Amino acid sequence: MIKKMQAVINGQTYNLTLDASGKWVASITAPAVSSFGQTGHYYGVKITAEDEAGNATTVDQSHAALGESLRLRVKEKVAPVITILSPSAGAFLATATPEITFKIIDNDSGVDLDSVVVKVDGAAVTGATHQAITGGYSFAVTAGTLTDGEHTITVDAADNDGNAAAQASVKFKSDTVPPVLNVTAPAEGLKTNAAKVIVSGTTNDVTSSPVTLKVNGKAVTVNADGSWSTSVDLAEGENTITIVATDAAGKSSTVTRKVTLDTGAPVFVSVTLTPNPVDAGATFILTVETTDE
Repeated sequence: MIKKMQAVINGQTYNLTLDASGKWVASITAPAVSSFGQTGHYYGVKITAEDEAGNATTVDQSHAALGESLRLRVKEKVAPVITILSPSAGAFLATATPEITFKIIDNDSGVDLDSVVVKVDGAAVTGATHQAITGGYSFAVTAGTLTDGEHTITVDAADNDGNAAAQASVKFKSDTVPPVLNVTAPAEGLKTNAAKVIVSGTTNDVTSSPVTLKVNGKAVTVNADGSWSTSVDLAEGENTITIVATDAAGKSSTVTRKVTLDTGAPVFVSVTLTPNPVDAGATFILTVETTDE
């Protein structure tokens, strides 16, 4: 007659008790970790029965008839976590082929690499590479050639126990075209005796307005309609005025104007009347010599 029945699972020993129906039973808490990482993706169960005479019989997962019944498969219930690293949400990128990087963490059954799906604007992107990191993987993939404007990235994945992660998504903009910059004043090559000159114009960018603007390195406010205006102090002689418009993606347009400040009035050097005196009604020549630096 059987006097003792024990089971060993994942290194833990459990005693079974005989119930009214004549079967040996134990209520056992499953291992806290998925069996996916175990050999064969299961925990082996070893059972030993001992009779009153001290004879013992042991069966385990390798038993020809009962082996399959002694393979405990444990599934986790925690889904992986997806984090998109780049582009960041709301980013402006000055490229039509941005690199998408993200990581997926699952500390138990692990990430099912075949379940990872990356999409841009609903279209699948293939060719992602992955590298093992603590608790999961990091990924990188280059998006196909994108048009300028807003785009959406989505990433889906599951773990090896079939738990689907919450979808991760970000919106960003590609902007490969620099802003339009028109300088309406001053005219190129302007000569003036005023110590200040008004510099004005318009700028805009279809994809990533508002545009920031600098004149000779000084920030200038751009109005809602794209117009802008500022004054620049001039030094005596030729001045170079540099206007730079930069969009949110970092693309810039530059225009320069050369303006000359001349505050020196002309100086008379000599005046000659030839002949002098002159006969009435006759012609004479007026010759004037001046300087103007």
